[in-house]
Amino acid sequence: MSTPTDDPLTAGYLKLAIDLATRNVADGGGPFGAVVVTPDGTVHQGVNRVTSDNDPTAHAEVVAIRAAAAATANFDLHGSVLYTSCEPCPLCLAAALWARISRVHFAADRHGAAAAGFDDAVFYDYFDGTRPELLPVSHDEVPAADAPFQAWLAARHKTAY
Repeated sequence: MSTPTDDPLTAGYLKLAIDLATRNVADGGGPFGAVVVTPDGTVHQGVNRVTSDNDPTAHAEVVAIRAAAAATANFDLHGSVLYTSCEPCPLCLAAALWARISRVHFAADRHGAAAAGFDDAVFYDYFDGTRPELLPVSHDEVPAADAPFQAWLAARHKTAY
């Protein structure tokens, strides 16, 4: 849902994400930037590092989430807000969900990204179930498949997540 923001704080963080993305292009990276603002107001930045790190998961949002989690020494970022220069792709949305990010704001949308050559619409099609041939996934039953879960249940010292 697209709505103009009248919140100066949101506009400021989105501008920061856009500025990070623009600088990243000048530095040879992709046109994506993101910030995670934790409940204490600390800003954690990330830019797209896919090509510079040869890491297909190093999207700006994921990099910013990793920075926030490392700085807070906590994988649970509940109460944090993710601001990103562009609509998060399914990978980044999943990362935000796993991090327990409380809210996401984005500037450009997926259509603007597609016009610039970053068309991840096919991934949305995959998750909608209309393009299963993109990545065949099968459940193959093997003996002791539940052994790791049994070990987890029996473990005395574990960190639940």
